[in-house]
Amino acid sequence: MPETHALGEIAGWIRLTSIPGVGGETQRNLLKAFGPPEAIFAASGSALRGVIGAAQAERLSGHDAADDIEAALNWAAEPGNRIITLADADYPQALLTAADPPVLLYVKGRAELLNRPAIAIVGSRSATKQGEANAEAFAAALSAAGLTVVSGLALGIDAAAHRGALKGPGSTVAFIGTGADRIYPAKNAALTREIAAKACVVSEFPLGMVALQGNFPRRNRLIAGISLGCLVVEAAERSGSLITARLAGDAGREVFAIPGSIHSPLAKGCHKLIRQGAKLVETAADILEELRWENVGSSGTVAHAEPAAAPDASSDALLSAMDDTPTSLDTLAQRSGLTPGDLLAILLPLELEGRVAQLPGGLYQRVSRGQGSN
Repeated sequence: MPETHALGEIAGWIRLTSIPGVGGETQRNLLKAFGPPEAIFAASGSALRGVIGAAQAERLSGHDAADDIEAALNWAAEPGNRIITLADADYPQALLTAADPPVLLYVKGRAELLNRPAIAIVGSRSATKQGEANAEAFAAALSAAGLTVVSGLALGIDAAAHRGALKGPGSTVAFIGTGADRIYPAKNAALTREIAAKACVVSEFPLGMVALQGNFPRRNRLIAGISLGCLVVEAAERSGSLITARLAGDAGREVFAIPGSIHSPLAKGCHKLIRQGAKLVETAADILEELRWENVGSSGTVAHAEPAAAPDASSDALLSAMDDTPTSLDTLAQRSGLTPGDLLAILLPLELEGRVAQLPGGLYQRVSRGQGSN
């Protein structure tokens, strides 16, 4: 429970956001006109009608929110749970400059991550294995550099991005399209619990809210709004990920896309974004450079992802499994016994260090010390 609000004050915020037909814009107009929720509910009917009209004023005064308030306060009393309002010092500051900032957020886990520099990673629910491996590796490298990875906890690219980000200090924030007391999709139940325990899960929707189709575009605006930029890993030509990218661009955020095969339907969305001006990226370093991001440690170098998911294989061991002949990821997986995701988590920092080169066709080649990194 936030220390900055008494129970009665939190109850007022819950009541304000639980009224059917009174959306975020109306809620913010009321707050501007009257001040905190207690003042809104103490205002006369005529005063309310003057701000929001007769129909919404009637909804405001006629709604019994006692059950909603009790459920939310009980939820917030559980360890790790918080309710953060627009007036709270811990409210994510980046959302204040985004379109339609939510008046109230239900937060599970590390609320401080909401005010850390963040990068969104989104993409297809029906991702390829390579796409998921790319998302996990990029997220691991960006998290290692100190950026918090934000996504939507969907299957496919979102889940892979969250998994990768959990490996680094930047960690991850998951914005969900249901109430914070629900898990969706069920296949991500274990991942959801891990993020809630180690990182942060956030919802603007009331407790008990099910997964309605219209919830997810609303969730996407928060993913875009809280981030410095948005990376699309794989996306069909008509994809919800492109909505997130458009919202990011509209909010003045950077948009990045990973190219793919011209024959792949899941590359068409990324190629469309690139034609529209998104930055084509091949490595996490491309993103860090564009954002002018540096997380300099004691060694004086930018931090990179470490192969935390592959404890039995160091980067030197992987280099010894390679030779000067271009080698595919599948061949490296056979030689090393590692998954593509684990391999990419090791290969990305090696590439950034100039010890490995990525070639066309998804091939990798060891770079000898004498060759340099050109």
